[in-house]
Amino acid sequence: MIADRPPPLIEVQPDAETLATAVAGELLNRIADAQAAGNVPHIGLTGGTIADAVHREVARMAADSGVDWGTVHFWFGDERFVAADSPDRNALQARAAFLDAVGATRVHEVPAADQVADAEAAAAAYADDVRTEGGGAFDVLMLGIGPDGHVASLFPGHPALEVTDTVAAAVHDSPKPPPDRVTLTFETLERSHAVWFLAAGDTKADAVARALADDGSVAQTPARGVRGLVETTFFLDHAAASRL
Repeated sequence: MIADRPPPLIEVQPDAETLATAVAGELLNRIADAQAAGNVPHIGLTGGTIADAVHREVARMAADSGVDWGTVHFWFGDERFVAADSPDRNALQARAAFLDAVGATRVHEVPAADQVADAEAAAAAYADDVRTEGGGAFDVLMLGIGPDGHVASLFPGHPALEVTDTVAAAVHDSPKPPPDRVTLTFETLERSHAVWFLAAGDTKADAVARALADDGSVAQTPARGVRGLVETTFFLDHAAASRL
């Protein structure tokens, strides 16, 4: 466990569908509560199958949530450095699933491969955006966890794990395609009040167990390297939790 951070919580749902509905409902409640308290919410989004299911449930439930979507800032923990219209982009997937449907207007995207020269330029521009518009911390940061234990685009044994003193970093030679990416660094990811890991399916069970084990290294399981300032919750289905 990271020093001075509360230990992780674990919430298990019977299946991926129920999990997506539960996470979406909790996210809507957190955003609505923040706005009721007079705050401007900053939400970190992730990609992947379960995240897409969560996003679609948010869209389905949005009308009754009381959320003022025009004031919510949305960010991405990482992005694939591909063309802006590539279906591989997390931003494109999130827009299609719920951002456009609910009328979100403060969506902060990582520059695409057809907009800037290289991943380094995209990382620098995104870092500037986080510094100027980021509000200091994410209210909720959602993260997937790969079967290898990677989080955002921070992969086991990869040089990006060692990047410090910067908000975002370029990633090359990613073990998972596409090879070029932009990721927020550990230092930035940890500036989150609540960190939510989302995992469904038995292919995630070993990585989840390693992420939550008493012993282990961040180099082997990068998901061990991110914990929230106030809360870290692993939202799992039964299959993903099967080795706990």
